[in-house]
Amino acid sequence: MSSAPFSRARLEELLKKRFFYAPAFSIYGGVAGLYDYGPPGCALQANMLALWRSHFVLEENMLELDTTILTPHDVLKASGHVDRFTDFMVNDSKTGDFYRADHILEDRLEKRLKEAPEAEKKEIERILSQLDDYKEVQLQALMERFQVRSDLGNELTPVIPFNLMFGASIGPKGQIRGYLRPETAQGQFTNFKRLLECNYERMPFASAQIGKSFRNEISPRAGLLRVREFTMAEIEHYVHPEKKNHPRFSEVAHLVLPFLPSSLQMEGISKTLEMTIGEAVEKKVVDNETLGYFLGRTAMYLWKIGVNGDRLRFRQHLPNEMSHYASDCWDAEIQSSYGWVECVGCADRSAYDLTMHTQWTKEKLVVRERLPEPKIMQVKRLEVSKKDIGMAYKKDAKAIVDMLERLTLCEAEDLMAKTDSEGNTAVSVDGIESLVKLTPAMAKIVESVETVHVNEYTPNVIEPSFGIGRIMYSLLEHVFWTREGDEQRCVLSLPAAIAPLKVLVAPLSNHDDFTPFCRELVTLFRKLDLNCQVDDSSATIGRRYARSDEVGVPFAVTVDFQTVKDRTVTLRERDSTAQVRLSLDDVATTIASIVRGEREWTNIVEKHGLFVQQALN
Repeated sequence: MSSAPFSRARLEELLKKRFFYAPAFSIYGGVAGLYDYGPPGCALQANMLALWRSHFVLEENMLELDTTILTPHDVLKASGHVDRFTDFMVNDSKTGDFYRADHILEDRLEKRLKEAPEAEKKEIERILSQLDDYKEVQLQALMERFQVRSDLGNELTPVIPFNLMFGASIGPKGQIRGYLRPETAQGQFTNFKRLLECNYERMPFASAQIGKSFRNEISPRAGLLRVREFTMAEIEHYVHPEKKNHPRFSEVAHLVLPFLPSSLQMEGISKTLEMTIGEAVEKKVVDNETLGYFLGRTAMYLWKIGVNGDRLRFRQHLPNEMSHYASDCWDAEIQSSYGWVECVGCADRSAYDLTMHTQWTKEKLVVRERLPEPKIMQVKRLEVSKKDIGMAYKKDAKAIVDMLERLTLCEAEDLMAKTDSEGNTAVSVDGIESLVKLTPAMAKIVESVETVHVNEYTPNVIEPSFGIGRIMYSLLEHVFWTREGDEQRCVLSLPAAIAPLKVLVAPLSNHDDFTPFCRELVTLFRKLDLNCQVDDSSATIGRRYARSDEVGVPFAVTVDFQTVKDRTVTLRERDSTAQVRLSLDDVATTIASIVRGEREWTNIVEKHGLFVQQALN
């Protein structure tokens, strides 16, 4: 590889020239945050997803499904997205331009850091390390303290929350309120009962889904890293809340990963801790085995597709940064020229989603396991008198009863504890302007002793969530380089398994004798699902090799006059430009064995020896 420093501009020029991806509708001026994938980008994404499906869905025997993108309002109200799925926004007070508050603050602080005195530098570094943890009031205070202005130097409006979901009207008159889904998870949770049946009522198990999600980003930037429409690959692994061990944990326990726990971040430390996954779980750095298992499997997948392990870390979410549903969450962050970027989130969502959907729909999303022996248990529950509520509140009674029945036992106990001197409880109910006064006759916590034959519980969920576009761009930075001595010759060292094209077929010239051999090679490659391309243009063979290197084609097969005589061809490897000579009949199976990971290029060189007579780069 070349010792030349990485150039983002050169990479972006290459990706544009070879149409990996480009701004959507550019002939109309385009829309920020929307991108189209061209042939190589489309093939690269498809291959990454095929390997993801093999690595996770097939390897773990997951239940894959494809749920709808349009999502009714109530589903996302129950999940918390309607109320909590927000970023913080500010506006230029004169032009009205939008900025994401933490992004513009981060940009200004990083610029200030370069010139700040030593004492202030430490304070700024501490703020930057905790920026994801700040909420509205804290961000506003920092904006004022550092006198943050817009790009034009104008004052900014106060920090406000902005919901990131795209609204949608469903039906000819828009009578059904909905959204484009912000994640693929909710469709999996609402199908939990069907999935459990598909798995013969056995626990634990996992579902998986690959599909589009949508987020109305305030200020899309950095190409594929922050967009409004993107592909996600998500897993929901359902476990017993008290049994979060994993039967295959030993397979990953020895892997050493770079961890950045929240405790270090709160101290302003960004240096990672290197430890095995087994040690991280044992010391409770990572909460449980199942979460640790998926951190390990995530790392293995990222290494497999070519992500540089030295530029990968696992960062734990800070307390305020943690999603409303998560009890623990780690991001697989990949370093690029844009800094450390979250590409995979691995969260323990506890029982939040299934519990909330149960409360909203009255459909129990639970697991029932018959006990070996009956148990006598003391059971608590909220007793609601529809009659008393109906007599007191008439037309508002249904809304009050629905609200009470959606409460968990913990929420009900907290609510009932807040009583006045007469034992009454005042609560607010959506759609009712004044507070509702509940008497003990209307709602109370009751206890009873019951003989239980079935253990009923709501599963917890461990969720690895992959942002495919972010991973793709970070990967492209990691595999991009230029030939030593010729920085115009760009190379993408994509692993053979995910390369958009596997083989270039290059006849030495456009001589008619070469045509039948090229056709035969294409047929052989297609039979083995090896995506290939014939380049019989008038360009020199070296130039054709260079063009294929730019889109990451790992192998090139050259047909020459020797091929006509004895049916042998040269096989060139992209990174080293080394070549071997072998039979045309064997070349397809040889390449296929490397793509499948059964052999490496060094094994091929050992078997056939280097061919140097016509070794053209």
